Amino acid sequence: MSAHYSDRKYVIIAIFSSIILIFLARLFYIQLIDDQYKLTARNQAFRYMTDYPARGNIFDRKGKRLVYNQAAYDLMVIPKQVKDASRETSFDTLDFCRTIGIDRETFLRRMLKAIQAPNSPLKESVFEKEISVEHSAILQEKLFKFPGFFLQPRTLRKYPQPIAGHLLGYVGEVSPEMTDTSDYYKNGDYIGVSGMEKAYEIPLRGIKGTHIEVVDVHNRRQGSYMNGIYDTIAVAGKDIVCTIDAQLQEYGEKLMQNKIGSIVAIEPSTGEILAFVSSPAYDPNLLIGSTLPQNFRILQQDSLKPLFNRALMASYPPGSTFKLVMSLVGQNEKVLSKSSSFFCAGGYNYGGARPLKCDAHHGTLDLQPAIQHSCNTYFCNVFRVVMDNKKYKKMEDVFSVWRDYVTSFGIGSHLNTDIPNELRGSLPTIAHYNKVFGEHRWHTSTIISLAIGQGELGITPIQNANVVCIIANKGFYYIPHTVKAIGKNSNDSLLARFREKHFAMVTDTAYYNVVIEGMNEVVKHGTAAASQIPGIDYCAKTGTAENKRVINGKVVQLKDHSLFIAFAPKENPKIAIAVTVENGGWGASWAAPIASLMIEKYLTDSISRPDVEKKMLEGDIIHSNIIGKQKGY
Repeated sequence: MSAHYSDRKYVIIAIFSSIILIFLARLFYIQLIDDQYKLTARNQAFRYMTDYPARGNIFDRKGKRLVYNQAAYDLMVIPKQVKDASRETSFDTLDFCRTIGIDRETFLRRMLKAIQAPNSPLKESVFEKEISVEHSAILQEKLFKFPGFFLQPRTLRKYPQPIAGHLLGYVGEVSPEMTDTSDYYKNGDYIGVSGMEKAYEIPLRGIKGTHIEVVDVHNRRQGSYMNGIYDTIAVAGKDIVCTIDAQLQEYGEKLMQNKIGSIVAIEPSTGEILAFVSSPAYDPNLLIGSTLPQNFRILQQDSLKPLFNRALMASYPPGSTFKLVMSLVGQNEKVLSKSSSFFCAGGYNYGGARPLKCDAHHGTLDLQPAIQHSCNTYFCNVFRVVMDNKKYKKMEDVFSVWRDYVTSFGIGSHLNTDIPNELRGSLPTIAHYNKVFGEHRWHTSTIISLAIGQGELGITPIQNANVVCIIANKGFYYIPHTVKAIGKNSNDSLLARFREKHFAMVTDTAYYNVVIEGMNEVVKHGTAAASQIPGIDYCAKTGTAENKRVINGKVVQLKDHSLFIAFAPKENPKIAIAVTVENGGWGASWAAPIASLMIEKYLTDSISRPDVEKKMLEGDIIHSNIIGKQKGY
């Protein structure tokens, strides 16, 4: 009997020991492993507030503010606190919805979102974005009635002038993919999405801080935890001084109204971008905060594609502007000189069914007059003597060298500017021609259209502006860029690569001098004579680029694009510019007068030709082309 009781004693001890072990294990799990209860306890006593730093301002080269911050608040929610409060007291949902201006269905939908991944019932998330300062003051007085909700200070970008949207870019909410992989960004944060905002995100954003607030059961702030000894201070983003001239930028956008195309102006001696116009443009204030998604969709659906950055991403045949590059290549290869002459009878006969036409019967020309009058026949002969150079054993060898020359001028490759999403344009390869015509079955006459900047050649406007910089500098360029200084430091390491010279394969200044004199004659007595600027001696080249598209399987010839490149003044150039006007026809018709007005505005801060200015400002190529198509023109 005693043995039986002894056995029962050990069983009872074992049961109680097991229960104690289970409780100890559970307590260990709750306190050291599972954060749920820890978070619940902390969130009921503490509120961890993120201090968002002020994003850096952006100023133009003259100190004019282009982008600044506007105060706003996000209404945050911790769903678990709302739920717990609702059990203890009556949470007046109707009053809450009325206060922030939503209906009950919206309230329930947002609360559901707040507890679903990547959010959590125990952590704060954004319930209502971008509450104004005025509205937040009213809301702050009533928040004690709504446990689980609190206001988080934020800032929004503001643009005092509706210009340079493609250059400045915009700020948007981070994607879930970003929050999953980043240690810095969390749900609801903002990040630079395009333009300078994206390129210089890290210096602009600053560093977030955190402060811990003690709150009571009614969600009322009681002060900082431990007098703030565990708080971290937010560090404001750095201001940026950009390279553009706001006045010139605004003027360029006005000149390009009702036109499709671009203007890129660069200071040749530094590579600093003075104006960066893509038209149609858009007001950057449209892409701010909660209005961004809706406005973005509207802009995205616009048939004129205002979001498309034509200055950086559009590719056009350079047309006759490419003749300047051919002039330099020919001279450097010693198959062309200033006195080299060819006869023009109105076209170049290359063995095809029809000769490649010229605009006139120019007769016998040497190099500078050929540039002045933009003679197609002359430059087809230049291309021929380059490609038939006997020092190369076969066509592929000379073409490869020619392609290296062109690439060294920044054509067909990335310039590595600091504006995101730059495209390379197009420069044909040996492999491409082998595929199209067959290996060893193509020759000079097969690809003769390259001589005058047509065929498979495509150049972006920023590349064309860079070519002009190389000519103005007589052989080198600096990478085109948009920032002069970050904070007070113009020697920031992010800007170091923009201080390095990049050389074209043609470096002999004598060859450039020949081309420059020809460009000067273009303005004085040649194809751009109508765009002379009183008191300013400058150099330029017109271009008319063929505009062919494949429509319903057929190649259709549309109205040509108008191109113009220039630098000014002739001595000690201060500005290099490339203008493209789609469907504008001759280079002298639209691109040349627009460029000349930009040059005059920048160098003199005035306009001496109001009749030309009026015509360019009022010119409407977009709608005239639409009407023309409707009438069958």
